[in-house]
Amino acid sequence: MEYLHRRSTMSVLASLACMVALSDQPPNPATGANTTGSATVQVGHLTLHRCRSGAWCGILPRPLDPAGKVRGTVPIYFEFYPHSALSPAVGTLVGAEGGPGYPTTDSRDDYLALFGPLRGTYDVLLMDYRGTGRSGAIDCKELQRAAELTETNIGECGRSLGRSAPLYSTALAADDLAALLEALGIEQIGLYGNSYGTYFSQVFTLRHPQQLRSLVLDGAYPLSGPDYPWYPNMAPAMRGKFDLACERADSCRAIPGSSMEHIAPALEQLRTRPFQAHAHSGKGRRVDFRADASALAILMYGGSPAFASVRELDAAARAFIDGDRLPLLRLMGETVGSVDSRDPTGDPVKFSAGLAAAISCQDPPHIFDMHLPPAERIVARDRVIAERHARAPATYAPFTIDEYRRMPLDYAYIDECVRWPALAPESSPLTFEGVRYPQIPVLVISGEFDVQTSVADGAAAAAHFRHARHIVIANSFHVNALPRARDAACAAAVPPVQLVPRFARRLHELVPAKALAGNEGKDESLRAVTATLLTCEDVITRAAENGVGRGMGLRSGTYAVAEKGEGYRLTLQQVRWTDDLAVSGRIDWPGRSGTVRAALDLQGPHASGRLELSWPEGEINARARARGTLNGKVVLAEAPAP
Repeated sequence: MEYLHRRSTMSVLASLACMVALSDQPPNPATGANTTGSATVQVGHLTLHRCRSGAWCGILPRPLDPAGKVRGTVPIYFEFYPHSALSPAVGTLVGAEGGPGYPTTDSRDDYLALFGPLRGTYDVLLMDYRGTGRSGAIDCKELQRAAELTETNIGECGRSLGRSAPLYSTALAADDLAALLEALGIEQIGLYGNSYGTYFSQVFTLRHPQQLRSLVLDGAYPLSGPDYPWYPNMAPAMRGKFDLACERADSCRAIPGSSMEHIAPALEQLRTRPFQAHAHSGKGRRVDFRADASALAILMYGGSPAFASVRELDAAARAFIDGDRLPLLRLMGETVGSVDSRDPTGDPVKFSAGLAAAISCQDPPHIFDMHLPPAERIVARDRVIAERHARAPATYAPFTIDEYRRMPLDYAYIDECVRWPALAPESSPLTFEGVRYPQIPVLVISGEFDVQTSVADGAAAAAHFRHARHIVIANSFHVNALPRARDAACAAAVPPVQLVPRFARRLHELVPAKALAGNEGKDESLRAVTATLLTCEDVITRAAENGVGRGMGLRSGTYAVAEKGEGYRLTLQQVRWTDDLAVSGRIDWPGRSGTVRAALDLQGPHASGRLELSWPEGEINARARARGTLNGKVVLAEAPAP
């Protein structure tokens, strides 16, 4: 296992290219014939049609039930991107999407960018899994559009699928890809999977090893393991994420105790005195929720918003105890408003909640026997959980097992499938104990702060392959090789997360910035510099998460986000991070590398005027510089980059 403190998309691609090249298999048949002006092209046994720039698309009809007991077919939609060179393709690269429930082709831009440096000599193939996207997306209408997922509407979805339910499995989706490769005349592939795509990719590896040259698993978890249905690695990964981030931040490390100890008083207050709350998300949408221990659990386990939750939770929990509830409630509201994977329009082609339920309920093992009728399964569930309470009550510490279970069903997992129809005697969850893994080149990538697919999960997945290399990206989260929409840097450092030192309602609570030669400003002006920097990073963090649009400041005010180069231009209007300072103006954020520049007007009883700020993004121990005029005095100062 290797820890990398510098992340480079190009280095990941280079590893992928080397792994593909390690195979001594012959190249795939030529697929780069001159098709200029053609509406169709023949690839293998299939005729593809031109569907978008550089792409050829097609549908491979597949039997819904290969055994023939259930009649019907499923259309397997795919997109084929030929290599650009005139010579025969060196190979084919395939991307496998996460989820389950998302169509792979909706992430085409990310996969094409990831494979970009290799596309001169490699073809790219993207396939929507059966039951997703254009491959016959499952539409369980109630589940797709309900206000929330419940045991009942998940069970009703399974009943509506009837005998076809077990036919939407990872195993059959893997067989679909194998059949598609054969139809296209593609002998072997380099396969990249992210998140659930790593599960799919491992299943494909075991079922069709002869069609695989190399494998990249990004955000990986194993197919099986000890105590698997309880997801035993999640709690240690969650606790470690916050504690490590605190240890690496000077302001947090200076406070006695670990981050989990800093958060504990807020958890205890939410546990003993829960209340109805509302907050505005970064997009400005009001979110109503119950502020209790389970709301904190989904914030800490769900990792959405990933960066903001680590950056802010320690300080927000301390502020909550001191009477300033808003920072923590906002984080909770943002999480409650973002963990639902379903498309806001309810479109199953964008995300199929039915397919997600079918995979979750039928493929992995559960704490109960899925062959039992639901009524008996509920009894078995309650018995097993009572035993777990007695034997391992700290399974999800610092939360109780019941607090963990009250998270959304598709995050807690345990109760999600208790009312799903009983599996037929001949059906069973996928099992992999004792199977032999092929000895192919494998690269496993884990984010150090990933909770859902933790470093321990990645190590367990890598351990099955003799020639695996496991890379851990320090200070990083879930899925690391796919390019982020606003991050085109090739060799940006991944510094420790710069935690919010504290949330403040008044300027006098903040540490003043460091005065530089020529500064005339007094302490209140230097504190305003600190507050302005924290205001900037607060809105930048939400822009990076939410993209183009509008949002609300922490305490009031609004901001607009527009694309600018590889980053964003943010326009602030009276944004208040503290109650006594309103910030307006513009911020140009270059992405995760480059120089942030801001020109801002400040209004408040203790500081008014104009500041220009700049700091390098994505550098360790970076410093921010400020210059301008506040309260009629020249201000020249520096502070840690926010």
